[in-house]
Amino acid sequence: MLRLLLHWVLSAVALLVVAHFVQGFDVNNFMSALIAVVVIGLFNATIGLLLKIITLPLSILTFGIFFLVVNAVILWFSSKFVPGFAVTTFKAAFLGALALAVLHLLFGFFGAAMKSRS
Repeated sequence: MLRLLLHWVLSAVALLVVAHFVQGFDVNNFMSALIAVVVIGLFNATIGLLLKIITLPLSILTFGIFFLVVNAVILWFSSKFVPGFAVTTFKAAFLGALALAVLHLLFGFFGAAMKSRS
């Protein structure tokens, strides 16, 4: 349970970091980021999964890069439902999806390093 809460908080922090660096990707406060993470997760588990299955051949041809487009669509769609979270352009959504992927990769890397140390 603690791991789930930590993942939730780190994802919200990642949203705030991305909002700081990507123009057109705005998060008003930490509470909006927490809500946005839940909504993004729900949309990713439903609509995102369906889109990823439908676009699997295209994703294979592009070596998985097209999944960033699907994630950008999910981010843009989620921003329509969460007050205090806005993604204004597709470029901002794509760059945000790319930045979030890199941040989650780094979080996973540091989490694995910390786990192996203990």
